[in-house]
Amino acid sequence: MSIEVKNLSKYYGEQAAVNDITFSVGKGEIIGFLGPNGAGKSTTMKMITGFIPATQGEIKVCGIPVSVDSIETRKRIGYLPENNPLYLDMYVKEYLEFVGKIYKVKNLKERVKEMIQLVGLEIEQNKKIGMLSKGYRQRVGLAQAIIHNPDVLILDEPTSGLDPNQLVEIRELIRRIGKEKTVMLSTHILQEVEAICDRVVIIRQGKLVADNLASNLQVETDTQVVYAEFDGIVSKNLLQKIPGVSKIERVSDSKYLIESQSLDDLRKTVAQFAQKNNLLVLTLRTEEKSLEEVFKSLTK
Repeated sequence: MSIEVKNLSKYYGEQAAVNDITFSVGKGEIIGFLGPNGAGKSTTMKMITGFIPATQGEIKVCGIPVSVDSIETRKRIGYLPENNPLYLDMYVKEYLEFVGKIYKVKNLKERVKEMIQLVGLEIEQNKKIGMLSKGYRQRVGLAQAIIHNPDVLILDEPTSGLDPNQLVEIRELIRRIGKEKTVMLSTHILQEVEAICDRVVIIRQGKLVADNLASNLQVETDTQVVYAEFDGIVSKNLLQKIPGVSKIERVSDSKYLIESQSLDDLRKTVAQFAQKNNLLVLTLRTEEKSLEEVFKSLTK
């Protein structure tokens, strides 16, 4: 595993910013690390990068414990923090060469040229960073994060403040980088997670509440919703007699959204009820919850 987090906690006095979380990230995997403001996302990322120490638990990066050799683990990590601190008076190429020297990158001139091409900075490479737009500054931040060819890339709100065009470009760049590296991505843009992440980890008040494939997150909640269309007008009062049903929303006289918190397959329950009451069902399908709905359900 590229990242292993086991029973990780961080306390400030008696307050737990991160409370006993465990998860791992495999090589070549892109995970979305989600949670409301104050959930502990940035704190967790800072502990993984070795920026702040953990109170309890263990973190390994590429099999190396961060608490034992944080210098070595930092060599394996590329980090783009939320505020993307850059030296605004430096030129793009000058800044990337400066960062490359810190990491003792070999063939530095060629590596800087390669990074500029990779992140699409060719037309801006001779400008001062302070003259760049937010989108191009993010590209500079990504370039400095990967210039030393790390195994793990940690990105904290990498698309914050970008316009729609810039967002699409940075998203595509992250997707390309993720084909070769392990990427841990924190963001509040859930469409972004659905578009590029293989897996989603959600924390709330410092605790882990979900860890699953993005496509399978519906199973993390105990609510089922089905869309049912009948061949004629059906009374809402009649449908409320379906076993286990908690909510019914009328779409039209013959179409309903039926909700249940039962573990039984709601489609089967509705079909059996319709047969018993001589109702002809024209359509019966599960309504998949969006990631936004699942996120709200898990973090409210």
